[in-house]
Amino acid sequence: MEKEELISLAKKARLMSYSPYSHFPVGAALLCQDGAVYLGSNIENASFPLTMCAERNAIYNAMCHDRSQDEFVALAIVADTENPVSPCGACRQVISELFPENAPIYLANLDGDIRETNAKELLPFAFQGDDL
Repeated sequence: MEKEELISLAKKARLMSYSPYSHFPVGAALLCQDGAVYLGSNIENASFPLTMCAERNAIYNAMCHDRSQDEFVALAIVADTENPVSPCGACRQVISELFPENAPIYLANLDGDIRETNAKELLPFAFQGDDL
């Protein structure tokens, strides 16, 4: 699957966002080795700390369908931002632990701007289980 197609699926996931407080819908699409794609969108709560971001929802969605990090190939994240959207700190931590370190992560906006990165670049000194 081409990155543009994965980004297009993330845009569709964005339409499922529940963001009545921030008015900032975000979509994510996670590609697995067999071509399966798991979507996620941000789901807000009036108690903001209970909000769940799109990229974490996509990763958790895949894992709830018995997928593992070994099967994850690429992740696309999309929002209506001036520059390609960037994951929050909590998402960077989850990505660093549950997504392959060097697999491509496509950060995009609705204007077609794309930045390709990976988990290692997003959080180079991530806190891991070995640190416990």
